[in-house]
Amino acid sequence: MSISPEIKTLLDRTFEKFDGVLAEHIFEPRPIEIGKVTYVGRSHARVSGLPNVQSEELLQFPNHVLGLALNLDVDEVGVVLLDHSEQLTAGDEVRRTHRLLDVPVGESLIGRVIDPVGRPLDGHGPVSAAERRPYERDPASITDRAPVTVPLQTGIKVIDALIPIGRGQRELILGDRQTGKTAVAIDTIINQHNKDVICIYCAIGQRNTAVAKVIDDLRQHGALEYTAVVVAESDAPPGLQFVAPYAATTLGEYFMDQGKDVLVVYDDLTSHARSYRELSLLLRRPPGREAFPGDIFYLHSRLLERSTHLKESLGGGSLTALPVAETEAQNLSAYIPTNLISITDGQIYLSPHLFQKGILPAVDVGRSVSRVGGKTQLPAYRAVAGDLRLSYSQFEELEAFSRFSSRLDEETLATLERGRRVREIFKQPQYETLSVPEQITVLLAMAGGAFDETDLSQIRKTEEFVQKILINDFPDLSEAIQEGQKLTEENQQTIINTAKELIHKFHHKTPEDSP
Repeated sequence: MSISPEIKTLLDRTFEKFDGVLAEHIFEPRPIEIGKVTYVGRSHARVSGLPNVQSEELLQFPNHVLGLALNLDVDEVGVVLLDHSEQLTAGDEVRRTHRLLDVPVGESLIGRVIDPVGRPLDGHGPVSAAERRPYERDPASITDRAPVTVPLQTGIKVIDALIPIGRGQRELILGDRQTGKTAVAIDTIINQHNKDVICIYCAIGQRNTAVAKVIDDLRQHGALEYTAVVVAESDAPPGLQFVAPYAATTLGEYFMDQGKDVLVVYDDLTSHARSYRELSLLLRRPPGREAFPGDIFYLHSRLLERSTHLKESLGGGSLTALPVAETEAQNLSAYIPTNLISITDGQIYLSPHLFQKGILPAVDVGRSVSRVGGKTQLPAYRAVAGDLRLSYSQFEELEAFSRFSSRLDEETLATLERGRRVREIFKQPQYETLSVPEQITVLLAMAGGAFDETDLSQIRKTEEFVQKILINDFPDLSEAIQEGQKLTEENQQTIINTAKELIHKFHHKTPEDSP
């Protein structure tokens, strides 16, 4: 059988390339360290025969099961499993990988749902990553950091006005179960639309149904276009829940290093602490306060210290952290909430009493604080909300005491009436975030007394009627406010007068005037 000249030429060239590669290849034999599993637990294992293994090194078990070496004892290694342990038995081989656990990073992960190791959970095929980075990394040094100067607008009036957050800040969201903590975080993500902020939502120990609802909400509001979701659900191994927030932070740091602004939501770090407590007890580490290991503070501090604003010579990117923590019976002095409060730059506390009264979002202004964001707040907010925080807290105290008195003077009654209207203004349905001009308009109208004659039941409808004043009637002023210019007294009075006129028309319109 004869071979055509074209095929012969092709084969010759192919074999020449093979010969060239083989000639250049230098084989360097390397020992493969293989240990043996001596014990398998629910979410951990003990391994012998790996004397040179390093702390936090990734280990490979049969059936593609991964593990993380955490305990380096004299005779054996305590390994945290990142997959379910049903496929492992004592006597199985385990191999060193000679690398720390790393996670995929890159633009392709935006819009994807992955687990902390980088495996896809959304059914959209494998993840293609620009590179892989270690899940833990030293935070930026003090000399590499710049002051927090740019606000991160949440779209929620009570937060942006009274508890502002800056890009690069760490603001804790805490409260009892079912008080709206995740709702605040999701609204903040939704409000970043068209604001050049990459968002990462990290679910730790949440129910599958709750995570699915969050992803669906993000998709319906178009937020998944700029959001990556890292999930370690409640039935995932504790080891996977342990590495989840670090993996999400590594992904966020990739974008921060490119000079972009990033928002990371950790939902929630109480579940993260519980998973680490479970691992520590299984690895026979001595328990401390509330049975948590002694290094639980270091666990969260080394995570949240990675959130910062880099100086311009390093790109000027920022990583803003919104960790969520759960309290029990409003106990802010519990171990984990206390730790997180001391690590972060402020907290937004959600009160179950306000939630039960239907005051949503249930932000307790008196117990909430932002230690950094006030310096980044737009000047227009300062003109409106300067004394609002103090007066609102005083109103809440006065309202509590007024229940014990049946006779109040006119000044006290007027203060109570104004305070109740302020509270109604601060109510805001979920998913209905407001832009800066809309918030400034409403807050100015409220401060100027435009809502004083409005019945409490009509506040919500009246507010919707006046929200667009700045955008529709004063577009140039609206743009100037967002660029950071101050509101003059003349401009303030003009907006207040316009609001009063519109509210008067709203309350006196005839059926023919209705659309």
